[in-house]
Amino acid sequence: MNKIWLGIFFTALLWSGIDPKDYPTWMLEVAPAVIALIVLAKTREKFRLTDLAYNLILVHSLILMVGAHYTYAEVPLFDWLKDVFNLERNNYDKVGHLAQGFIPAIIAREVLIRNHVLLNLKWLNFFIVCICLAISAVYELIEWCVALLSSEAAEAFLGTQGYIWDTQSDMAFALLGAVLALALLSNRHDRHIARLMAE
Repeated sequence: MNKIWLGIFFTALLWSGIDPKDYPTWMLEVAPAVIALIVLAKTREKFRLTDLAYNLILVHSLILMVGAHYTYAEVPLFDWLKDVFNLERNNYDKVGHLAQGFIPAIIAREVLIRNHVLLNLKWLNFFIVCICLAISAVYELIEWCVALLSSEAAEAFLGTQGYIWDTQSDMAFALLGAVLALALLSNRHDRHIARLMAE
């Protein structure tokens, strides 16, 4: 987390908050990114993450901010893709849920490895996937609570677009994201961890 990282984060946050589609939805959608920033700032001295983890968190924050600005069901690029490929819905929310598994997988992996939580590393990937699915389930429960409390903001926040299996497919995308992160980035992540620990 350096000046460039913070510059990108705050520029995107500012852009996202300028005349968004719906302010209550915007606040709900950017809240995880802002909370993450606060947690990262408070833990940086005691438990600095790898550059890989910080960069992935920034990517996830940007995904959240774009979805917050337009609402997940109305991101223009994905409206265009919907029209070009004759899709039934705008699928930007699936990018968000894929990231919801992909990025937490690396963060969970880093925390578990560096704190020696698991002595048997053969179980590591299983527990990481379980953590990611738990995060996804909690987020779906939050969406449900918002839907119960606010009928006006619910549709924009949920972004179901009439798809009855939205919750299940959201969790499936988070699962896919977690598995992809472990398959694609574990070796690279190990090198980042080794470099950080050497410092």
